[in-house]
Amino acid sequence: MTLPLGVTFEAFTDFGFWTSVGILAGTYVLFTLGLQLNVGYTGIVNFGQAGFMAIGAYAMGVLVVKADWSFWLALPTAVFIAIGFGLLVGLPSLRLRADYFAIATIAAAEIVRITALNLRDVTGGNQGLFGFDDSWNNLADQIESWLVSLGWSDPEQLFPLFLVVWVTALIATVLLNFATKSPWGRVLRAVREDEDAARALGKNTLAYKLQSLAIASTLGALAGFFVAINLNFLTPEAFLPAFTFIGYAVLVLGGLASYWGVAAGAIVMWTILEGTRFIDLPISAEREAAVRFMIVGLVLILLMAFRPQGMFGKKEEMVLGD
Repeated sequence: MTLPLGVTFEAFTDFGFWTSVGILAGTYVLFTLGLQLNVGYTGIVNFGQAGFMAIGAYAMGVLVVKADWSFWLALPTAVFIAIGFGLLVGLPSLRLRADYFAIATIAAAEIVRITALNLRDVTGGNQGLFGFDDSWNNLADQIESWLVSLGWSDPEQLFPLFLVVWVTALIATVLLNFATKSPWGRVLRAVREDEDAARALGKNTLAYKLQSLAIASTLGALAGFFVAINLNFLTPEAFLPAFTFIGYAVLVLGGLASYWGVAAGAIVMWTILEGTRFIDLPISAEREAAVRFMIVGLVLILLMAFRPQGMFGKKEEMVLGD
């Protein structure tokens, strides 16, 4: 069906469309959970989450393709590499003012992306890196066989990835909920509200901020794995700084200090972004892309006007300490 405004709705009844949206949303749940921990609970502004995603994805891909590592061994190794990179960025910059840390993180993310672009012998540059997902394909085939045994005669090809992404995202959400309600999480909140007071009480605030950043790096790396598997190849264009700011839009939609809000925000964001691909207007593709982001911007403006704390956020969480 096509409306006079030029919007087609056939895709919204297609299971494959919703599977694809679900994969993107679940990936961004993992991605944005790290931002939520940093911004919503610790009070540090991380603009480099796309860099951690790139580090995780490329470290895994290079270890498998170039070093002939096992896929399952490369995954945890890539996570540790992403954590090490996060600590390398955080150790000097977290001692400075918050705005300097934000600048340092976005600069670090761009260094990673530009290095991947120019280190062609290792990363493939713009040509991309392929061939790292054979082990995943074998696992996906096993999951598909299991679905068939349960009575689904013709499972959607990407549904195994959908399942694994959301199981991972839900586990991460539950663990972070538990962690931030613990004494450790209460110290993070103290750092966010008044770092000087937390330090006066004997807390090593730098250590807590580094721990928050390390967890965000881990979640970014996990999101990078799923981006790589979903695309079947790696290219620097998949890790542009704009993706971090999409994560912040998800954060705004869901609400600060609400992990379940992250899931809701990611679903809404990617339903809008993918759904508006089917706007059919008599204009160029570039202008259609601009219209899509105008729609997202309008949704965010309306949300800020009528519910500034986000869908699941609380107003008191919006007031941070100086």
